Order: sequence, then C-alpha cells, then structure tokens
Amino acid sequence: MVADAIVAGVTNRPVSQRVTDWAADRAVAESRELVLVSVVGGSVGAVGEDEVLQRALAGAQALATGEAERLTGKGLTVSASGSHGIPTEVLIEQSRDAALLVIGSDIGGAAHQGRRGPHGRRIVAGAYSTVVVVPDIDVSDRSGVVVGLDGSDVSRRALAFAAAEAAKSGETLVAVSVWMPVPMSNDYMIGGAGYYPDLYLTDLQEQTERMQGELLESTRAEHPGLRIETHVAEGDPGYEINEVARTARLAVVGTHGRTGLARLLLGSVSEHVLGELVTVTAVVR
Repeated sequence: MVADAIVAGVTNRPVSQRVTDWAADRAVAESRELVLVSVVGGSVGAVGEDEVLQRALAGAQALATGEAERLTGKGLTVSASGSHGIPTEVLIEQSRDAALLVIGSDIGGAAHQGRRGPHGRRIVAGAYSTVVVVPDIDVSDRSGVVVGLDGSDVSRRALAFAAAEAAKSGETLVAVSVWMPVPMSNDYMIGGAGYYPDLYLTDLQEQTERMQGELLESTRAEHPGLRIETHVAEGDPGYEINEVARTARLAVVGTHGRTGLARLLLGSVSEHVLGELVTVTAVVR
C-alpha cells in the first residue's frame, strides 16, 4: 500500500457507500490515493472450506472493485482488494501507514442506526492512524465541526485536526469541554445528600473555561478567520459532545495512545461518543 493513503473498509452493508464517498472526497481534497479493502473472515479450516473461501474472496474483490468503478470520474487514484483474515486485525494493520482509516457502522437496522459494534470499537482502539467512523446518516445538510477538549495532549491533536477541517470548509468550530464534581454518595455526605458548595462548582466551571480558552489561543492565531464557538458545562463528556454534535457535519475526539494490550481499550469519552454515533466522527490518537 502507498504510504499516507486513505484506507476505507468496504462491506455489503448500506452504510458502505457513505464510507467510500466520504473517503473519496477526502482523498480528492488532499490529493491522496484511496485504498478500498474488503475482508473475508470466519474461516475455521473445515473440510471443503477452501472452495467456499475462494468464492468469498472473489466476491470481496468484486465488491471492492465495484466501489472503485463507481467512484470513476472523481479524479482520484483508487486501488481495490479483497483479502482474508480477521477483519479487525486486517484493518488495524492497514492503518499502520495510512493518513486516515475510514470505517462504517457495523450494526444494521433502524433501531441501531449509527451505533458502533464491538468490531468497530476494536478497530478504533487498535488503529495506528486517526479513524473516521461514518454512520448510516445523511449529514449533507449539516454544518459545523465539534471537538471535545479536556486539556490533554491528545485533545490538542484533536483540536488541530478539527480546526484544520473547519478552516478548509469555512465552517464554525465548536469546542466542547465538560466538568464533573467529585462524585459523592449519601454515605459520605456531610450537610445533606447532593450538597456541593456554590464556590466549588463555580470554580470548576471557571477552571474549565480557562483551560479551554488557553487551548484555543493558538488555534485563533493559526486560523485568524475561523469562527469559534465554545460550550462549557457540567455533565458527562461523551453525552455533551454528542448533544452538541447532533446538527454538526463532523465530531472530533481524542483517544489516549497506549501500548501493548491496552491499545485495544478506548477511553470512556470516545467509547461513549462511538457508542451512539450522531454524526461522522474522527477519533484522533
């Protein structure tokens, strides 16, 4: 695979065309090669399986090739391949040298529209590159880029990605930061259940606003014409990000880089955001 290409996972699910269209548009915008990958999994070495596997591989290749042909005319270089293996592992490995990995929702049906299943979460958690997750939702009439900021290094990288995206498209960047008081049960409360001093809550709000403002200073300097809105509130970070992103074209969150087996675990915020996708979402490492 060509280094710094955009890789898109191709399946037979309805969302797959949204995935390849998003990836193709990005590849054109950034003058990158688009690599379409369809993966056949599930082999167990049973008698007679080789013939079944070969037919499945031919079908996967035809599926990827058909998508590549559908994109003819967009003015990009596309390669298509069908491969055999554990789909999560194949796509994670494909992300090693990729500029972006683009995948879609892997649970179908209207009741689950936009949700990520366990395979998708494992891909996002284990990927080496930024992963863009495309739900089966039409976002063509939406505008705005939402980014979650918590002051960490990875949220700075998420901010850089989101700001560049918003600046290129001329859209508004919405920065979301959330604070939570120390959780207290009735067993530990003095002065009544649910009691927090007003000064404590006010200071948490002010600290979070200050953190967010400091992060945005460099963004304002780098993108002087960029419209930036801020949202700072008490609550659950994943929930707040999704609520703000319901009308946005793109949401961006960070996931903390790890090594070893811990790479296969997502942080609680990105886990929540991906648990119920409300828009196209980029997860930055």
